[in-house]
Amino acid sequence: MATIIIRNLDDAVAERLRVQARLRGVSVEHEARRLIALGTQVSRAEIAARAAAIRARQRPHPSSGVDLIREDRER
Repeated sequence: MATIIIRNLDDAVAERLRVQARLRGVSVEHEARRLIALGTQVSRAEIAARAAAIRARQRPHPSSGVDLIREDRER
């Protein structure tokens, strides 16, 4: 497991984290781990949207795969 130190955390954010942890009945550390895990999840929809954006930026290759195979065989 990794260890992360967060410096210069805004006092208001730290207090909200403490309150949230208290309401859930867990430690501040546990609540911070939970929130970080939730915040770093990527959904399938997000992955698909990113992939579609990448595909949209790509220009199609001017020749087909058949042309490339034929060209390679003729060498």
